[in-house]
Parts: sequence; structure tokens; C-alpha cells
Amino acid sequence: MPHIVQLPAHVADLIAAGEVVERPASVVKELVENSIDAGATAIVVEIRRGGMGLIRVTDNGCGIAPEELPTAFLRHATSKLRCADDLGRIGTLGFRGEALAAICAVSRMEVLTARKGAAGAQLRLEGGVSGPVEEVGAPEGTTVVVRDLFYNTPARLKFMKKDSAETAAVAGLMQHLALSHPDISFKLMKDGAESLHTPGDGKAESAVYAALGREFAASLLPVEGSGGEVSVRGFVTQPLMGRGSRSMQVFFVNGRFIKSQLLTAALEEGYRNQIMKGRFPGCVLFVTLPAEGVDVNVHPAKTQVKFAREREVFNAVYHTVLDCLDAGSAPVREAAAVPSTAPRQDFFRTMDAKTYREQAGKAAPFAASRQTAPVRPQQSAPAWDPEWRAAVPVADSVQPTARPAAFRPLEKPSGAFGAPPASVTARPAAAEETAREETPRSPAPEKPFTPAIPAPVQTELEIPQQQQVLEPAREIPWRIAGEVLHTYIICESAEGDVWLIDKHAAHERIHFDRLKAALEPPMRQTLLQPVAAELSREDGALLLENRPLLEQFGFSCEDFGDGAVLVREVPADLDAADTTATLEELAEKLRSGKNPEERREGLLHTMACKAAIKGGWTSDEAELRVLVEKVQSGEVRYCPHGRPVAVRLSNHELEKMFKRA
Repeated sequence: MPHIVQLPAHVADLIAAGEVVERPASVVKELVENSIDAGATAIVVEIRRGGMGLIRVTDNGCGIAPEELPTAFLRHATSKLRCADDLGRIGTLGFRGEALAAICAVSRMEVLTARKGAAGAQLRLEGGVSGPVEEVGAPEGTTVVVRDLFYNTPARLKFMKKDSAETAAVAGLMQHLALSHPDISFKLMKDGAESLHTPGDGKAESAVYAALGREFAASLLPVEGSGGEVSVRGFVTQPLMGRGSRSMQVFFVNGRFIKSQLLTAALEEGYRNQIMKGRFPGCVLFVTLPAEGVDVNVHPAKTQVKFAREREVFNAVYHTVLDCLDAGSAPVREAAAVPSTAPRQDFFRTMDAKTYREQAGKAAPFAASRQTAPVRPQQSAPAWDPEWRAAVPVADSVQPTARPAAFRPLEKPSGAFGAPPASVTARPAAAEETAREETPRSPAPEKPFTPAIPAPVQTELEIPQQQQVLEPAREIPWRIAGEVLHTYIICESAEGDVWLIDKHAAHERIHFDRLKAALEPPMRQTLLQPVAAELSREDGALLLENRPLLEQFGFSCEDFGDGAVLVREVPADLDAADTTATLEELAEKLRSGKNPEERREGLLHTMACKAAIKGGWTSDEAELRVLVEKVQSGEVRYCPHGRPVAVRLSNHELEKMFKRA
């Protein structure tokens, strides 16, 4: 057995740094929290190359005394704890005394600080080795510069993500810090460009507006309540403005940003039966309780806490949210915020260029402002209308190959459940009746070629001879008895069994199998006006980082700044009104996927679900027939999420229910 030896101090520092410094965002977090504890009212953060090249944090706090500057970079050196009893009532953000020591162990650091009315001091450190303290001129406060992060730990350096992902992590962190301290003005500079700037006027509304954007701020409702020693205040989203993921749920406990399953469960319990299934509420909630009632020293990054009385905290959050929603304080702003998605009946008429420009803005399914598209409402009309082509007047020069995104029906069986047809031509109903009644004719005798008489050109209304031969009707061993709740198909088999088929689950599986087996990219639709999808900074960066993968699924995206993603093209199967919600779910799938194949299947699940007909929609008989055929043939048995698509009730089971057997 090897002998037990004590590790060198430098190796021990590198190990400790691995617990505190995971990425550039960890460095920014520790440095900014120190600035907040120093009483700063203005903090500026500058990063380059996602923080791997440079991190500079400048504040106007109290500064550090020159004689204490070398001590500040020793392990377990802190100004916030004095005895063991202080651990039970921690009221500051930084208290462990490991941050500066861990950061300087894996980087090149420079500190410039000055107290009020005193000369400034400067200290340089490299790899944990400190240089001499130099007297320099400096403004009141502290500036910490970190360069070449992980330069001496190649094993950690190779696991860093792209610069865009690291930048997004820093931006998300600054959002949370700005929200938790509205009385401090925060500024974030990314590669020389300003990304975030809060006013620091002490108003939570101003911080939310600056950090999370105008659209999200407009969807919030103020909440305030308490239970026992726990008080809750902040903002929650209106039930109709649910998100596609939990990325916009922000919680603070005693001013510290945390991630808590307890608080998430309490929030969502308050929205039970008030928010659509599959949608999640957003919030910015501040929970305040006595310092001895929460333990913040359970995780090195201090993003997780442990409550002494969890039930009391849960009830306080739950009842505060529920009381706000039950009070009916949500203003009616859907009519103003949700643009119309129905196209004008005369939108596809032939028009001159000037009229087209005037009408295009009115008929666009999305407003010019960067607003999140509304959730598609349930349809009362059939999802696929076979008479659509005759109802909408179309110029001869316009081929109706695709229906508008916001008014797109479910494709016919040949296109929706198999390969898309090679071509689509419209012909009047009268011509179809003539084709059905007309008997097959014998082929005309072959004529000799005559150069002077060209062959007649077949028009759109002429029917080729081979298409006039009608196939004999095929007997099917089942019968559609009807549909209930606009969701479940009732089918009777030849054996006397009754089947209940979930049309959404079955259609979702058909789409999933088609997308998974497709060798070519899906068909796209170009949006009349690009959609600026407002996402969290982490979600936006994650989607842009996986842009090639999104291109394979029919999305054309580009960076629009501040977490927003500008979408110009979407898959033809996707309703354009679901663009933002789909991107939120795609970001969640990309985040949870462990390997490329799992991530791809997760994206396929989302695409298939969004493209499938929904429960509650009225479906055409042709749609129901194709769905039943797929299920009865055994091709479709489970939805992509593993749920069964059909339930069988035998004749004997039905007779037992009615006491006939």
C-alpha cells in the first residue's frame, strides 16, 4: 500500500479551486458578491472570450486596506466570520474565505484597491504566488482583473465550452445578481459591447425590465404575502403567459439566488388547474426568513440551501401565488398583446406591388415588435378542409402549394403520413365527378409522327388515362363508429372488440417515425415577418450553439441580442404561432440530452408533438381513417413518450360491465 503523504500546498490549492471555480461565471459570481458585500452601489463587469481571456470587475465599495491585501488571498481568509456561532446566522453573500485563493491559483490576477481618503494599492498574483504590494493612485473601490483562466490546469481547460456558451452563463448570472439587488447599478460589457445595464434606482420593476426584457416584464403580476416568519414578494406571470420551460423561474432567499425544487413545486402548485398542461409559470420571487432558518453552507457554489421548516416555506409561497391568481388581478391584455393569426380571405389575390406591401403588414401573423407568439387556440373548424382550394380565390400565376402558416391545415394522408406528393394540382369538383362516372376507354391507336402538327399540350384539367382506372374497394376489418370529446376515436374491429384511439398520440407517433426515417431535411416555410423569440440568455446561447442541428430540422435562426433569437424559417409542419414555445422546449431538450443521439431524439419528440393534431380539435373523416388504419395495422402502438395510443375493450369485457356475462 502506498505511504500516506501530505499534498504540497500548490496541489491542494488547485484541488480546492476545482470546487469553487468551475467556469468563468463562477469567478464573476465570487468577485461580484464580494463587491456587493463591500457596500458598492455601482458594479461594472467586463469579459472577453467568454471570460477565458479576461474578467474585470470594478466597484465603488469600501476597498481593501493595503496591509490586508496579501492576507485576502490566503485560504480561509475572510472579514465576515469571527466564530463558529456566526455560521448559524450568515447574512452576507461571500463568507467561506476561499474564493480569492481559489481564483488566483488557476489564473493571473491583478488587484487595484483604495479606501476613502487613502492611497491606493496594487497586487499581482500568478498561479497562487503573490508579488509585492505597490502603492499607486486609484479611485475609491476595488478593481480585480483575472487573465488566462485555467492556464496552468490543462485538464480543466479542455472541458470548457464555446465562448458563446460561457458568455451566456456570465450574462445569466448577472441577470440574477441585478434582480436580487435593484439598488445597485450593474453593467456588463461583452467583448467591448454593453449587454446589460440596470439603473440601480431601488425599484424591482426596473431591474426586471432591464434584466429580463420588456415582454417578460409586461406579463408579470405583483405578489406579496407571508406565513409565520416567512415573507414572500415579487412577481409571477399571468396564467395565459406560461413558458415552454422553467428557465424563467428565478428565486432568491435572503437576497441570494438559489435553485430549489421545494420553491418550484410550491409555485407550480399555485398554478394548478389555471395553466395549460405542458406550460410552466415564470416568476421573480424573493423569500425572506430569519438567517437561522436557512443553511446556505450546503454547497460550495452556494446555489442550494436547506430550510429548517420546509412546510412553512412551501405554504408561504403557495398561498401567496394562489391568492394573487384567485383575486383576479390579472389585467385583460390578451386582446392587445396577441395579434390576429387568421389571414385575410383576399390575401392571395393578384395585386400590384404597392397594395401588396400595404396588405402584407396587416396579414402578417406576427407583429413587428419583438413579442412572443401566442399559444395556438383550439380550432372549432376542421383541421383539414378539402374545399379550401375552391374557397380561396387564387390567381392563375400563383400555385397553391402551401397554406399560410397560421392557417395551415393538416396535410392529406399522402403528405401527412408518408412521403410528400411529387406535385399538387387543383381541379374543380365537377371534373372529379366526371372522372368517377366516366368508364375506362381503350387506348387510342398509335399515330405516326408528323412534324408539322405538334402534339397537343395537356392542360391542368385533363386527366391521364392511367389515373382514370379506379382501384377496387378494399375491405377493411374495422369500422369507425365515431369520435368523443374531439380527442378519442371509437373503432369497432371484425372480432367484435371496441378500440379507443388517442388521435394526438397516434398522429404524434406517425410524425416522429417519419421525421426519424427521413433522409432529406424537412420542408421549410419562410415567415412573412421574422419572429424575434424572447428567451433566457442561457436558452438563446444554447440554441445558437446548436444552430447546425436546428438547420437540419428546418429552423433558420440568428442572434438578435440579449437572449433573443431571430427566426426566419420554420418547418412546414410547424404552426408559426408555436415558434417561441417550440424553441423553449428545444432548448430544454438540448440541455438534458446526454449524447448527440439522445439530443436528436429529444428534438424529434418536440417537433412531432408540435406538428401533430391536438386533442379537442375537430378532425376530418379522412384524417381519422388514416389514423385508425395505422393503429389497426400494428404500425403505431405507442407515442414517442411511451404512452399507449389505443385501449381495447373486448366484447366479453363490455358484457361484464353491463352484467350480461
